[in-house]
Amino acid sequence: MTEDLPELRASDADRERVAEILRDAVAEGRLAMEEFDERLDAAYKARTYGELEPLTADLPVAAAGPAPLSLRKESGAPAPWSERIVSGTEGSAVGIALLGGFQRKGRWTIGRRFTAACLMGGGEIDLREAHFAGPEVVITCWAVMGGVNIVVPPGVEVDVRGLGIMGGFDAGEDGVPGDPGAPRVIVKGLALMGGVGVERKLLRAEKRRLKEERRRLADNPRKELD
Repeated sequence: MTEDLPELRASDADRERVAEILRDAVAEGRLAMEEFDERLDAAYKARTYGELEPLTADLPVAAAGPAPLSLRKESGAPAPWSERIVSGTEGSAVGIALLGGFQRKGRWTIGRRFTAACLMGGGEIDLREAHFAGPEVVITCWAVMGGVNIVVPPGVEVDVRGLGIMGGFDAGEDGVPGDPGAPRVIVKGLALMGGVGVERKLLRAEKRRLKEERRRLADNPRKELD
């Protein structure tokens, strides 16, 4: 889509999305640190989609990534599972928090294998709008004096297999049956003097939509029965 609108102004969210792709690429060994620094600097200075496009054109995740954030139409509801499972793509694979934090949220693609490493830091993995690189993804968490919070939407099956030592590995969502066609998320790893949590939440827009629907049904019960 961006090649058709190369002069359209990019948003801060678009620049941050490119920065996340570059961070994943250097963590996976696809970019040398010097090249990463150059591209990251160019990403934050970019003004248009035409300037952002070359920075990730040779990275696998770029071809499978979602459209630029500022070009999307916000519908208030995520896409159906059949559109969100994009087999054959790589997706994001690493999140690192060293005395700091990382965040993956919004419309992004999680790989079949994702590693979250937090040392005295925190990470957030929000899958409510995410695309999945396969019907089953494995998130391996290493939380040492830090924490990882994973947010999944209703309908996703979660299998928690982690271990907490002087810390916690939340299995509250473990074993809840998933919807037909929905992905399965396996969470494993170790929490040492730290914590890994999994919670199931709706998007705010989806909560509003359901609330309005319940209100409409309450206001017009006879009409709905007809």
